[in-house]
Amino acid sequence: MKKSEKKELAHLAVKRLKELYPQAECALEYGGDPWKLLVMGRLSAQCTDARVNIVCRELFEKFPSAFDMAEGDISEIERIVKPCGLFRMKADNIKEASKMLISDFGGRVPDTMEDLLKLPGVGRKIANLLLGDIYGKPSIVCDTHCIRICGRLGLYPESLKDPIKIERILKELIPPDEGSDFCHRIVIFGREICSARAPKCHSCPLYDICGRGKSKK
Repeated sequence: MKKSEKKELAHLAVKRLKELYPQAECALEYGGDPWKLLVMGRLSAQCTDARVNIVCRELFEKFPSAFDMAEGDISEIERIVKPCGLFRMKADNIKEASKMLISDFGGRVPDTMEDLLKLPGVGRKIANLLLGDIYGKPSIVCDTHCIRICGRLGLYPESLKDPIKIERILKELIPPDEGSDFCHRIVIFGREICSARAPKCHSCPLYDICGRGKSKK
């Protein structure tokens, strides 16, 4: 498939998902607080957003700001985030990241990829989430849903799983002002319709443009 055809396919997928899910919202309930989204993004690694939302109710009650988290008792932080898995590493990351925000960034979550990647536990996935949701900058959040579904659509080979390569590909195909919302919609779509093990192809609104659908014609 030519690049122009892939771009047309991507734009059509964006349009249909927007029609299917008019409200593109982050599944993490961070209340508009950049620091909370940073913390929740780190806790969501290998954990469901639903569990993170539940865990963070107590976490943010005990540690309502970066300043509180930076001064917090690490054993107490570990206890609260334990249900999210990898709890020792995650607790250390969110505490140390909070310290760095205060010492290096005046308590403000930075707005550049370069600075965000300096924070402990922050990779491109979390950085793109923050850049898109908080600062409205062009971003592609390459989570498992995005990687799986865009591969199935045929925007790149399904065998490709490298999130950095996929991010670069999608940035060339998806309109910059649509990237963040598109990724939020992809998450909902992946949970409701295009699941990993049992995709509902018979009722999928993208089936006619999907690589899998075309292969069966």
